[in-house]
Amino acid sequence: MQVKIDTKEKFHVITILEPKLTANMTAEIQSGLSTYLQNDVKSVVLNMKQVEAIELPAIETLIKVQQSYYENNASFVVCEIQPGVEQYLDEQQLLEILSATPTESEAWDIVQMEEIERELLDDDEPLFNND
Repeated sequence: MQVKIDTKEKFHVITILEPKLTANMTAEIQSGLSTYLQNDVKSVVLNMKQVEAIELPAIETLIKVQQSYYENNASFVVCEIQPGVEQYLDEQQLLEILSATPTESEAWDIVQMEEIERELLDDDEPLFNND
C-alpha cells in the first residue's frame, strides 16, 4: 500500500495513495498503522482524499485500529473521505463509528483537542488536600 507520511509535532498525517482499499490489504493496513503506537508521537490523521472505493473488511480494520489508538491514549482521525466512500460507509452504518472530519485542518483540530483533554484528565488530581 502506497502512502505519504508527513510528521507534525503532535501527530502524523498519513495520506493513502491508493484508489481502492481492498480486503487483501487489511493486514498491511493494520500493521502499518499500529506501528505508530510505538512512537513518542502516537496520534494519526489518515487522509483518504485519493481513496475512491473501500471494501468492508478494510473499513472494519480501520475501525479496529481507531479503537486501539484510543485504548492507548492516542488519536486516530480520518479525513477527506470521498463522497462515494462516505455514502458506502453510511449505508453500512459505519460512518458514525469513525472519528472523521471533512478536512485535514479539522482533523488536526480534533487531535489537538483530544490531546488537551487527555492532559486535563491526567492532571485530574484534587486541587486541595483534605487531610
